[in-house]
Amino acid sequence: MIFSTATVPVNAEGETRLTRAQAWAGLELKARDARLFLPPGLCTRCEVVKESTTHFVREATIAGSDLREIITLEPQSKVTFFQATGPREGAIVNELFEDETGALQLRFYCYLGLRGKEPNSPEEQAEQAQFDSDRGYKAALISTLKRTRELLAEGEL
Repeated sequence: MIFSTATVPVNAEGETRLTRAQAWAGLELKARDARLFLPPGLCTRCEVVKESTTHFVREATIAGSDLREIITLEPQSKVTFFQATGPREGAIVNELFEDETGALQLRFYCYLGLRGKEPNSPEEQAEQAQFDSDRGYKAALISTLKRTRELLAEGEL
């Protein structure tokens, strides 16, 4: 199984301050349309295909893989992506919280497996290493906050 976690401050020194509501708006928008947040060409399709009062379902093509995710929103707090189809199974969470000093933080964590692969297989180990690397989910959190600031500055958020 793959378990990875990363946490970054929402308002790093020198960055335009984001309120919880603004950071949340970015997370929700990313959940609905990842194309706006991922590097160009990485996500070629992303659409909400079903919506209810408790969750929505999105279908996307990311890095060449088709996937379907059931996404739950805990307003102003947490987005959970349940991997219904695609190369991975499990859950990915993005969570806003205040640390012990009251500073707003954004945390990623996941618990995943690779469909059709043995636990702790070489493929799973490679995925774990990618998630934990400098180009993994910590970088994705920083990129998400950067893009949220850009959308805010453009009046799109």
